[in-house]
Amino acid sequence: MTITKLGFTAITLAALGALTLSGCAGGGAAPASTPNPAAIITTNGSEPHNPLIPTSTIETGGAKIVNSIFAGLVYYDADGASVNDVADTITTDDNTTFTIKIKPGLTFSDGQALTSSSFVDAWQYGALLSNSQLGSSFFSDIAGYSVETDSPLTGLTVVDDTTFTVALTAPTADFPQRLGATAFYPLPASAFTDMAAFGESPIGNGPYMLDGATAWKHNEKIDLVVNPDYAGGRAPKNGGLSITFYANQGAAYSDLLANNLDVLDSIPDSAYGTYESDLGDRVINQPAAIFQSVTIPERLAHFDGEEGKLRRAALSMAINRDEITEIIFSGTRTPASDFTSPVIDGWTDTLRGSDVLEFDAKAAKKLWAEADDISPWTGTFQIAYNADGGHQGWVDAASNSIKNTLGIKASGAPTPTFAQSRTAIADRSIQTAFRAGWQADYPSVYNFLEPSFATNAGSNDGEYSNPEFDALLARGSAENDLTAANSDFQKAQEILLEDLPSIPLWYANVTGGVGTDVHGVVFGWDSVPLFNEITKD
Repeated sequence: MTITKLGFTAITLAALGALTLSGCAGGGAAPASTPNPAAIITTNGSEPHNPLIPTSTIETGGAKIVNSIFAGLVYYDADGASVNDVADTITTDDNTTFTIKIKPGLTFSDGQALTSSSFVDAWQYGALLSNSQLGSSFFSDIAGYSVETDSPLTGLTVVDDTTFTVALTAPTADFPQRLGATAFYPLPASAFTDMAAFGESPIGNGPYMLDGATAWKHNEKIDLVVNPDYAGGRAPKNGGLSITFYANQGAAYSDLLANNLDVLDSIPDSAYGTYESDLGDRVINQPAAIFQSVTIPERLAHFDGEEGKLRRAALSMAINRDEITEIIFSGTRTPASDFTSPVIDGWTDTLRGSDVLEFDAKAAKKLWAEADDISPWTGTFQIAYNADGGHQGWVDAASNSIKNTLGIKASGAPTPTFAQSRTAIADRSIQTAFRAGWQADYPSVYNFLEPSFATNAGSNDGEYSNPEFDALLARGSAENDLTAANSDFQKAQEILLEDLPSIPLWYANVTGGVGTDVHGVVFGWDSVPLFNEITKD
């Protein structure tokens, strides 16, 4: 998420956006025997909320799969630096019009040609209003984009099979860095014949591909094998991936301890007190670009207008983040002071108004009373969460903190699966607050703010809208200088701290573990393992 000042020459992207992360952990000592290049790596996951179409994959369960079977113009290394993948060069003279050349002779995993049209057609599909793609806002800076009419992206032009141009509506210095995000992946020509069928059995161009037509067993697992035609920098050192959709994280952890799972990327909260002694040097615990929060839509009773603003501030100050992160998470979370992540350039803990994120029982009670003067509180405050994600502990703790501080009824509202939870959130049928958060698509402050809080953005599940906030995002995006851009984004965050469309809770470390016979396990800046680097005895 680093916005850099780009020179008016070819952008190699080799070092763009580098972060100061450790970038790796775990994996054990050097292999005792020769790794098996055909070995299948087993890992945990969750049932994707949508068909596996890149422009509609905005949640981590689906993204883990889509990022494995597709390759974009660039990818991000362990530290968050952008590296050319399909792209040969990305050049600009003004940060407004970009010329993109792709490597010649590339194909999708079924042999279909990969050309510049593969990108242009995919982006056009993703941006059209009628296609209802959840990631459509990623194209909002491209000329012709509209959230009101079904208009094509006029800023996209195919020059030849290996060249296309992108015209933006304003200078956007970090546009090349965004191009590793899922929404910018290419699609084969066959996808447009029946997109629904394609989403069930996608054909990609990445390091892995689906292991046959029945590879995706819904609510159970998905099996991927190596794509022999992939020629980029993420060539697998193993034979494939088997991603199991566990009903709960406790079952996944039990499989890891029994050595029936090779890589686990989320330790259940019930094991925080023992996982380090359980796993020893096979533990993963490092910072990641993950922000977690609670969203309270304004459409809910008592949460619109001035009353809603007072109540959200009171609830925020009634949550004892220090206590919860220490007791429930054993220090694997850090109380939030903004809406982004400390591993991202532009993060700060000195934003005006950030004191609303500190536990203050007296101030919380005062604000709640002021809201009651507008309209007396009725009912129970509930936080909805998916029961298969290991969230009950912190939700119960936060609810108790609210109940004890404000003297109201408060509780968790579990939904069995992530997919069911997301459906209720996406179709706006949910009638409570709900757990939320963001795992970055690309390393930029902008990526934390725009998708979740910009007017009509694809992941703006609380339907927040503030023209002043939108204007600051647009201004920051158009800056050519990192410091100026981050200053704009920080001012935008100060508006969020006033409105609290989502209540920041904490930043998450990625906490996981690896099996006894796997090696080379590296967890990236975004908390996702670099699966292609993993070997197994």
